[in-house]
Amino acid sequence: MKNLYKIIGLFSLLVVLSITGCKKEEYSFGAMKTPSGLALTTTVVGVDNANPTGNGTGAVSINITATNAITYNVDFGDGNIALVPSGKITYKYTTPGVAKYTITVNAIGTGGIISTMSKAVTVFVAFEIPTTILTNLTGGASKVWVADKAAPGHFGVGPGPSQGANETFFPSWYAAAPNERVADGTYDDEVTFSKDANNNVSINLDNKGNTFVLKDAVTYYGLTGGEGQFPITTLGVKRLSFMNATSNSTAAVSTRIQFSVPGNGLVMVGAGSNMYEIIAITSTTMTLRTIGADGNAWYQMFKVK
Repeated sequence: MKNLYKIIGLFSLLVVLSITGCKKEEYSFGAMKTPSGLALTTTVVGVDNANPTGNGTGAVSINITATNAITYNVDFGDGNIALVPSGKITYKYTTPGVAKYTITVNAIGTGGIISTMSKAVTVFVAFEIPTTILTNLTGGASKVWVADKAAPGHFGVGPGPSQGANETFFPSWYAAAPNERVADGTYDDEVTFSKDANNNVSINLDNKGNTFVLKDAVTYYGLTGGEGQFPITTLGVKRLSFMNATSNSTAAVSTRIQFSVPGNGLVMVGAGSNMYEIIAITSTTMTLRTIGADGNAWYQMFKVK
């Protein structure tokens, strides 16, 4: 009989344990709270009076705060999204040029409840100039260039894109002989290219008081008269915008890098354009190509002073 009681007791214990083991677990997430007081502040790095859209690094400091937020999901407006639990991040945009982006923040609370807000930022991103070109052009800081007057073809012209398949990337129509263009008054001009800590490049042209302007470009500069020298004011530092070349050139005939000059757009000779393609560059020589107001391709060769 005693053994029977033991068997019954053991069976009862097993039943209790079985029932306990099958009991559904219950979890509590606490109170469901919606993030409140969501605030988003943005600071474009390097903004000042001279650089209203930043210093060219594309960096934006983002600071987000909210009450009852567990984390933040940030859409930077350029196709990239990230979780930022701290609410603080410095994000870098990479598309060259000035662009407007809408930053959207989702503050996530308990149970996945979300509060949302957005803010637009306008950011300047400098084109990443190839290191070799940047070094050759500026010497790592600042470099002065002058007309390479002793070089054959230091000034010339050839067919531009309007000539279609006949377009060339060298002065096939006319190439000046050494020292042939003395009358243009460009041989004493000095062009200084400088870079800052963020690799932004600027130009300063000292035309010694006069600039030689081609006949079809005279009206481009707001002038009247025929081809010749004009008292155009060119001094003053102008930040250049670099980009990949938009011409039909290939790597065999060009660096495939071009830059635009704000303001009057001049790099020594006035051809009626502000866009220059770097055809070739070394530490001591450089050839630039620009499409003039006449649709032709004009070339200038430079050397380091």
